[in-house]
Amino acid sequence: MKIKTRFAPSPTGYLHVGGARTALYSWLFTRHLGGEFVLRIEDTDLERSTQEAIDAIMDGMNWLNLDWDEGPYFQTKRFDRYNAVIDEMLEQGTAYKCYCSKERLEALRETQMANGEKPRYDGRCRGSHDHHAADEPCVVRFANPQDGSVVFDDKIRGPIEFSNLELDDLIIRRTDGSPTYNFCVVVDDWDMEITHVIRGEDHINNTPRQINILKALGAPVPEYAHVSMILGDDGKKLSKRHGAVGVMQYRDDGYLPEALLNYLVRLGWSHGDQEIFSIEEMKSLFTLEAINKSASAFNTEKLQWLNHHYINHMPPEYVATHLLWHVEQLGIDTRNGPQLFEIVTLLGERCKTLKEMAEACRYFYEDFSEFDADAAKKHLRPVARQPLEAVKAKLAALTEWTPATVHDAIQGTADELGVGMGKVGMPLRVAVTGAGQSPGMDVTVHAIGQRRALARIDQALAYIAEREAQQ
Repeated sequence: MKIKTRFAPSPTGYLHVGGARTALYSWLFTRHLGGEFVLRIEDTDLERSTQEAIDAIMDGMNWLNLDWDEGPYFQTKRFDRYNAVIDEMLEQGTAYKCYCSKERLEALRETQMANGEKPRYDGRCRGSHDHHAADEPCVVRFANPQDGSVVFDDKIRGPIEFSNLELDDLIIRRTDGSPTYNFCVVVDDWDMEITHVIRGEDHINNTPRQINILKALGAPVPEYAHVSMILGDDGKKLSKRHGAVGVMQYRDDGYLPEALLNYLVRLGWSHGDQEIFSIEEMKSLFTLEAINKSASAFNTEKLQWLNHHYINHMPPEYVATHLLWHVEQLGIDTRNGPQLFEIVTLLGERCKTLKEMAEACRYFYEDFSEFDADAAKKHLRPVARQPLEAVKAKLAALTEWTPATVHDAIQGTADELGVGMGKVGMPLRVAVTGAGQSPGMDVTVHAIGQRRALARIDQALAYIAEREAQQ
């Protein structure tokens, strides 16, 4: 049997973390078994579905590199197919037209709730032989079995059973002629030959209804696996108040897609005590049986830890392709300065996110006219003039500009003046970066470049001279 899974988001909002994890699990399951992965956009909610949300879903899937073999399919482009199936069901008696008014249904619901009963349609039109005009408004309902139960073996949760008495006759076509979500899903899974449906636990109640419709159609019933929800740090359902917006927000915040995928795969799935997984390892090791049925809690600190690991362990040239986006967002022109992969190497240990790295790298590319006030007050004092003048002379004399020769110039200055490296290095750091923190001075000064470094030392000396004049 050819394995086939699908990810089927509704385009009523962004691709959120829970949806991304569901997509990842479906994708990994398929890739592990050499099957096919389908992307389907379930846009039957015409009022809430938007092109912006469709674009956000596609952007998120592409950024995460979750490639699909078929699709994207759009349910709104398949209405003729759904309605043809409904018409066949009406002929076969597995569906029927319901003419009950909204007022009658609301009154029925209120009476049932007052009696402590579960609200459900009472089947009034199911066996009705009343005559109705051809143009009289009606919905179409599925004639759900009235006895027995639906049992399915959830691949994560084990056997689940629903009594058919709990399931009422679901509306499958509205009065305006549009098919409903639960029905479209069934026809899609049938037509697309989906073998495994991996989705959130909020769909468990839909599953018995969908199974009954599939059986009424004579269609094969897929295997089902329902993934638990993701909770916030406070134990409540993950929502925007936890900062959990669209997946692309994580890109905007400076995370690598590999770090987010590694984090998401571990939110409910495990392989021993291993924490860090390459994509290839995920594909080779992933099984549904290893998914935990209990809810998982999102931990931003853990995600940052993983992101820091990936920044420092993936090829700098690759990390730089993602850093470029952040640098461009800040309007930094990188043509006049070091290659971006050098920035990854220089700042990787210091930065947990690419956004942080982009903000920290500005002085490598752009000159500045002001120093950090606290750093300048502490390190650009009159006592720093002599070390700066001496190190400037040595740097200016270099004919070979390498981190090693820069280091020798700084060390040589300290040795000649009989002072510690800090007495030279700290004023030099503030002079060339404008701030009090940076990577090692040899690599930093080298990356900034000889001409630019000398000009910035002159600027610092002018600052010190002005400070001396005011005393």
